[in-house]
Amino acid sequence: MAYSPLKNLQIQNREKFSVLEFFNRFKNHLKLTIHTGETSTDSYIVEEGLHRPGLALAGFSDVYSSHQIQIVGHTEWNFLESLPPEKRKQAFQNLRKFHAPMWVVTHGQTPHSELIEMCEDLNVPLFSTPLLTHEFFLETNLILEKFFAPYTKIHGSLVDVNGVGILYIGDSNIGKSECVLSLVERGHRFVADDQVNLVQIGNSLIGMADPTLGHCMEIRGIGIIDIRSMFGIHAVRKSKKIEVIVELSKEDARCDRTGLSNEFENIMGIKVPRIVIPVTPGKNLTVISEVIANNTLMKAAGEDTAKNFNDRLLNIIAQKRSGNTLPDSFLDLELSPYE
Repeated sequence: MAYSPLKNLQIQNREKFSVLEFFNRFKNHLKLTIHTGETSTDSYIVEEGLHRPGLALAGFSDVYSSHQIQIVGHTEWNFLESLPPEKRKQAFQNLRKFHAPMWVVTHGQTPHSELIEMCEDLNVPLFSTPLLTHEFFLETNLILEKFFAPYTKIHGSLVDVNGVGILYIGDSNIGKSECVLSLVERGHRFVADDQVNLVQIGNSLIGMADPTLGHCMEIRGIGIIDIRSMFGIHAVRKSKKIEVIVELSKEDARCDRTGLSNEFENIMGIKVPRIVIPVTPGKNLTVISEVIANNTLMKAAGEDTAKNFNDRLLNIIAQKRSGNTLPDSFLDLELSPYE
């Protein structure tokens, strides 16, 4: 396989998420209200996932996932409400040997005094939210999935062409930025230039701009330009799933001539189709990029032009070998007397 500039990427992972940062960033989005002192937010979330401690509250804590965010939903709250005060106190007394990163009571329900007392004694943050339990689960899981997802950064450019995320890589000064600028001028959407931050979310590879660079790009001879200010809000987007990698190359011999090779790049365990395009004077990389995007959409819809052509060619060869007479294409001409 040809050399790839995407090899030996430095994959990184975040190990812990400060509860204080979580609260400050998402308190409005998740509608959180804190019921413990400020010092309680010194704890850390160390992994994805949320846990509903119904069995633990009932006394079975052998497989209690205490290291995750604890959710007191409608079911757990009503169970606690059904207990007399002494049994409710005993339920939380049994959980004092565990130290969860935070507790959250959903449905706008008031936390029980026994829960507040336990959290204050352990210096564990306790929050409540009017969101329904499944709503809080969905939103918080998405936040944690993004935060703990593996990530890296590469030198390249990313643009959304007809809904297809194309990541351009190649040597410096080969024309990546100019190609992307031309695509933006034709109405496609800019994501990032020079440095692209990559994050793995599920089975997708998501690219976004470096926060410092934003939607700016460098054009040699002109300098730094702001794509959003110059072309408008519709010309940019914050992130895009990467569906094709296009390497701009000076070596014509490396390029696929038929489209049957289906070369892929493996980034953080995700296989992304990779196409090598030779850069020569007069070549219209903008139109070629649009063809790549449209061809990707056709493949996603089950229409593989290269494979269909190859199958048709093999069928013709097989017919010739069997001695069948092939139809004369000139007899298929549809000419009227006036043409």
